[in-house]
Amino acid sequence: MAGDADVHLLADGSLHLEAGAEKDRTGHESCPRRRQDRYPSAFAAESTVCVMSVSLRATRLSDIGAGLRLCRACQWNQVEDDWRCFLDFDGAGGHLALRDDLVLGTVAFLRYGRAFSWIAMMLVDPQARRTGIASLLMDAALESLKEGDRIRLDATPAGEPLYRHYGFLDEYPLLRTKIAVAEETFVPSRRNVRRMVAADLPKVFARDRVIFGADRSALLASFYRRAPELAWVTTDGYCFGRPGYLYSQLGPIVAGDVETARDLVSHCLSSQHGKRFAIDVPEHSPDWIRWMESAGFEIERPFLRMCRGDNPGYGLPDRQFGIGGPEFA
Repeated sequence: MAGDADVHLLADGSLHLEAGAEKDRTGHESCPRRRQDRYPSAFAAESTVCVMSVSLRATRLSDIGAGLRLCRACQWNQVEDDWRCFLDFDGAGGHLALRDDLVLGTVAFLRYGRAFSWIAMMLVDPQARRTGIASLLMDAALESLKEGDRIRLDATPAGEPLYRHYGFLDEYPLLRTKIAVAEETFVPSRRNVRRMVAADLPKVFARDRVIFGADRSALLASFYRRAPELAWVTTDGYCFGRPGYLYSQLGPIVAGDVETARDLVSHCLSSQHGKRFAIDVPEHSPDWIRWMESAGFEIERPFLRMCRGDNPGYGLPDRQFGIGGPEFA
């Protein structure tokens, strides 16, 4: 494991890290300043301050409260049901960074079958940033996923240099958009768009495996259970949503064209007056982004889909007008 500290395996199976001279991947001591010169982009995100007495261990259900505390401290939107996905789904998991039993950082991952794995929830307490914790957590996540050929994630501009240091490369850009839904902003069309019902799910899941390029039926079922009022379907598309702490998230939005995506969003939001929503949008369709801006969505920030490992492409990205969120892809 690379990092800024000595690593010791404890009797309980956790890793304990103590401040000391930095070592390179061969185990030889190296100069922190020279390492920063060698990887300047990575160290724009994290300084060479050593981690002091930090242990890493696997995340448990009992840790959800600590994860939520970090979400609130970092102004993130996730709620308990989001965290449960990383602990309940097959092949999912995560790691915590602790100091004296205080959780200072988290990372989580999902496995989408053999298609690819997904890293998310890279959170570090604001009071403990720039101490190398994010690097230690990324090392732990990559070690857990070492048997997979492809690993993906969504990177904010602040996190992108760290991920490039670990070999992640660009796939495509995305935009975080938000709206406070005003009355009569969204008028349902007369097209064949209706609320999704449970009987629709098997057909939607089968289609989503083609569009998304992997099986995420457990995740979509979770979204449907949590917010059935945000799940809509038509002959050429569907959408899901979920509640959040700061705003609701609408996505994924899957459609054959911009008009269908517009109709799905309009039907879904027509009864959501006064509520705040976010849609995370791949930048493949300028017409779609123009419509969203005309409807009142504001672009908050860019982020980037990245991939590490063999990347043959997957799914049908041009039919994905909103992703499930950077937590889930």
